Amino acid sequence: MIRVLVVDDSGFMRLALRRIIEADGDLKVVGEAANGHLALELAERLQPDVVALDLEMPGLDGLAVTERLMALPAPPAVVMVSHHTREGSEMALAALARGAADYLWKGSALSGLDLGQIDRELRGRLRHWATQRPAGLPPPQPMPPQRLPPQPVPAISTLPPRSREDERFDLLLLGASTGGPDALAALLGAAGALPVPCVVAQHMPAALGPDFARHLAARTGQPVVLGAHGGRLVPGEVLLLPGGTDGHLACAPEGGLTLRLAAGAGLVHPSVDGLFQSAALAARRPVAVVMSGMGQDGAAGVAPLLARGGMVLVQEAASCVVAGMPGAAAAAPRAAGVAAEAAAPAALGRRLARLLSTAPPSGPRG
Repeated sequence: MIRVLVVDDSGFMRLALRRIIEADGDLKVVGEAANGHLALELAERLQPDVVALDLEMPGLDGLAVTERLMALPAPPAVVMVSHHTREGSEMALAALARGAADYLWKGSALSGLDLGQIDRELRGRLRHWATQRPAGLPPPQPMPPQRLPPQPVPAISTLPPRSREDERFDLLLLGASTGGPDALAALLGAAGALPVPCVVAQHMPAALGPDFARHLAARTGQPVVLGAHGGRLVPGEVLLLPGGTDGHLACAPEGGLTLRLAAGAGLVHPSVDGLFQSAALAARRPVAVVMSGMGQDGAAGVAPLLARGGMVLVQEAASCVVAGMPGAAAAAPRAAGVAAEAAAPAALGRRLARLLSTAPPSGPRG
């Protein structure tokens, strides 16, 4: 049974959410709170698996509550349910940056409150994120695998073993989820100008991509573009994978790398595993960083990258909003020693600047 805490200052919404959440019998509302302070008290006492949290409340608002929940020893997953978290909105991005795993808009294009939309969407999201909680409390059900299903990417070609001139890193990969927006901004800001292409897989809904690309560019000074199917990877450019779909890398016939977008299994996109696994086939020598996030996405891509001769770095747990993804990556096969080199985002950025300073010049590869 998945345990849910409902937080909303409207008594009607608390009643409606309880009925929606408990409709299928596998989710149980174990507590209700009308304000942020009571929400924190109940979260510590009841230890819910996931919190359905409103944004605008008297006293502590949902953003402040989320930040404090993430500081608990075993934080629950947080799904924001609010009129203010419309896809692509600044508040939706702020919620993800504070540690929310997901968000759901209470409204629709036709009405101020759309309970039908909440009924269709909320239970599935609560189930998924309850299974992605970090170590501390056991998940209530097995985690759904986040591996690539058979994908329409037959054009990805493997490369021959590297010669000595190919020993330098030629690609930077970044994977993140909960808490990722701030961590990515700190890393990219500290890394400075990049001599190689950079591809970012940040879990997010489809509509958030353009706003997050602008946000990341403004905070880091990096040229950030939203990836498009068939687009070429450009040295010095940060390519953000669109939300709601998965991105894979392939060798272009004329040399260099291109992006392929394809639908993937699971509720979380873009897949970090899918990005890493394709890069292990297509890039000469990639370096990847697994950053703050709930769950294990990225861990299945570590071994292929290391087998290719690449490098994997992880964000240290102390600086993560949720350390599930970096922890899983450090525990992956072939990853001995990865945990010992974990660091905060800015320190990782400075290290990448040194590692990539000897990157090979861009151009077609034979």
